[in-house]
Amino acid sequence: MVYKERTFFGTDPGDAAANQPAGLEARVADMLAAMRDVEVSDVSVVARGNTIVLGGFIGSPDEADRVVEAATSIEGVDEVINQMTIPAARG
Repeated sequence: MVYKERTFFGTDPGDAAANQPAGLEARVADMLAAMRDVEVSDVSVVARGNTIVLGGFIGSPDEADRVVEAATSIEGVDEVINQMTIPAARG
């Protein structure tokens, strides 16, 4: 029997999975979920290549800035597009 090293289209399977948009989305979503001071349950994360698009609803402009900053800090993210909406206050 001949031993042949595992590859995925010529690269290590672990490396290939890490560079996929779904993996990038998951890493950004995990980072946002770990933020204790921001409510992100209504925020969506979509990767388009190395660009992250944030959508949904966020509580304030300050929270939106913190979410964008957190997403930008993830390795592999080249750009973050903020499409989050701040709901109007009810009174």
